[in-house]
Amino acid sequence: MKWTIIIILVFAVSFLGCTPAPKPEPTQEQAPTPSFDEAMDSPKAYNGEWLTDFSKAQELAKELNRPILVNFTGSDWCSWCIKLTKEVFSKEAFVSYATDSLVLLKLDFPRKIPQTPEVKAANEKLAKDFGVQGFPTIVLLDTNGKEINRTGYQPGGAEAYVKHLQDLLAGK
Repeated sequence: MKWTIIIILVFAVSFLGCTPAPKPEPTQEQAPTPSFDEAMDSPKAYNGEWLTDFSKAQELAKELNRPILVNFTGSDWCSWCIKLTKEVFSKEAFVSYATDSLVLLKLDFPRKIPQTPEVKAANEKLAKDFGVQGFPTIVLLDTNGKEINRTGYQPGGAEAYVKHLQDLLAGK
């Protein structure tokens, strides 16, 4: 009987994907994010903050000669997206690696967080262009915006995820 329930649950999750998660716990206030112009004026000042504009991320990636990590996420409803943020993206091991090696781009598809129609349309166009079919989808791009590889949530925490990203970027 237990195995039947487990199989049904696994089957349901695989076909239904992410389901709404409980409201996230309040987080600490974050330091102000430097503007893109500040980052462009001083590339070494880029601190691994998530950008939200594809063209600005691509410009910065060219300037710094780094790949772009694009995070297609449903930040306020997708349980796997929330888990990825809590277990990986918010941890020092990832932040340190990203600050030195990547340009981060977050393309969000929230249900409750307001977005401008322009941001919503731009994100939807990019999701269509990259063939995103579920969340989270992590796409690694070269400085020209060409896809290198893609992934999603991986268990094991930030250190394991950094190693996973390094392997993907190395073509392994």
